[in-house]
Amino acid sequence: MSIFPNISLKPEVMDYLKSVFMNKEVLAAVGPREAECRFQKLLSCLSHPPSYTCVRASTHLAPLEEIHDKLGEELKRQMSSSSDNHVQILPHPQVTDVLLLPVDGPRPVKQLSSEVVVGAQCGNAVLRGAHVFAQGIIASPKYMKVGDMVSVFSDLNGSCTRGATTFQGKKVFVGNGVAEMDRSSIFCTGEPARGVGIRMVEPLYQSPSFDGVLPSLTFLQNLPSVVVGHVLGPRPGERILDMCAAPGGKTCHIAALMGDQGEVVALEKSRNKIERICRNAHMLNLQSIKTFCFNSIQAVSNDPAQLTEGPPFPPESFDRVLLDAPCSGLGQRPNMALSFSLKELRSYQPLQRKLFHAAVRLLKKGGVLVYSTCTVTLAENEEQVAWALHTFPCLTLQPQEPHLGAEGMLGAGLSPEQLRLLQRFSPELSWDQTADTGMDPRRADSDTIGFFIAKFLKN
Repeated sequence: MSIFPNISLKPEVMDYLKSVFMNKEVLAAVGPREAECRFQKLLSCLSHPPSYTCVRASTHLAPLEEIHDKLGEELKRQMSSSSDNHVQILPHPQVTDVLLLPVDGPRPVKQLSSEVVVGAQCGNAVLRGAHVFAQGIIASPKYMKVGDMVSVFSDLNGSCTRGATTFQGKKVFVGNGVAEMDRSSIFCTGEPARGVGIRMVEPLYQSPSFDGVLPSLTFLQNLPSVVVGHVLGPRPGERILDMCAAPGGKTCHIAALMGDQGEVVALEKSRNKIERICRNAHMLNLQSIKTFCFNSIQAVSNDPAQLTEGPPFPPESFDRVLLDAPCSGLGQRPNMALSFSLKELRSYQPLQRKLFHAAVRLLKKGGVLVYSTCTVTLAENEEQVAWALHTFPCLTLQPQEPHLGAEGMLGAGLSPEQLRLLQRFSPELSWDQTADTGMDPRRADSDTIGFFIAKFLKN
């Protein structure tokens, strides 16, 4: 159900995206009216959260049923003060390490006179079940103290001045909460305040907070991101490369699917992000992950003098390679505003191709390469597949298991058979802007973030 305005984009980006979703192949297949309808649904659904929270269960440590029961008990304790503390947890019918929690929303929450303004990223997190951390608060009432009930608003355009007492700019209401800190503590001049600043008690979208909940047994991850690990199909004893590994969710999933037997090499350019991967691996009790702070574009070398235990690696070093490429992120939900330019949007395709060249060289003959993004453009998805098949004759597309999303999008010149082998999670295809469709578990596969997966075999 649509209650927020469509995602806000720069006009040049909006025009570009419209040209993608109304390209000649699409118009010929579905007609201008249906193409326009899908595009408008995309703009609407991107500003709203998916209808299910997806939790990946650490089935390498405990059976799914045991994790299901422990999670239910933990969430009941968390919600013990609520009049309705029933939490519905559903196993996914096809993905054996996924638990689904229906999101209740939008709910009829009355706005209060006291307003707190948070940054857009913080507001997005609240819509997925998070509390408001102090660092996300931009403005609050002048005399706000611990225990005050306040309404929380998300600053859509980033125009609110930090420390303001009021804000009349473009904002959206995300729910009500209780102040856990005084205003003076949040906006102090010394060390930045840390911890929960506003505890959400009446969120517009009700979803459990997973802060500190069974950290070794559960991992919050969007369903398509979990599907990627299964599509890659890692096996015990293999050597696998995750080329752009941060924050480590897919890296850890690969290691878990291997039963922690073998080696998962995780590369990431940022040292801070490497530390986060290591923390996640430690938390999930995974020993087979090796992390390196390294640019994956330069991760392959024929020079014996350069070769050590870590990168660069000789060609054909890995049984499987995951290239979850840096992308424009246009499929992320909820996201009410994006400020990047068309030039920035177009900068990702050449970067992805440089990474692709390295990925193919590092993959053994007979090995599997999975390419994925969390965006919706043709240039970063189907066009990359068409380019890869032309550039690397050794690659062939492979069927994906599980295949929960739609087939690939028309517009890149791929054949119907090739499109059927691709997996595009397209939330606009199932989005209903007016009706409350209820909690239908079948929606979990379609009402997701926008995401793309291609699987190749190196012959």
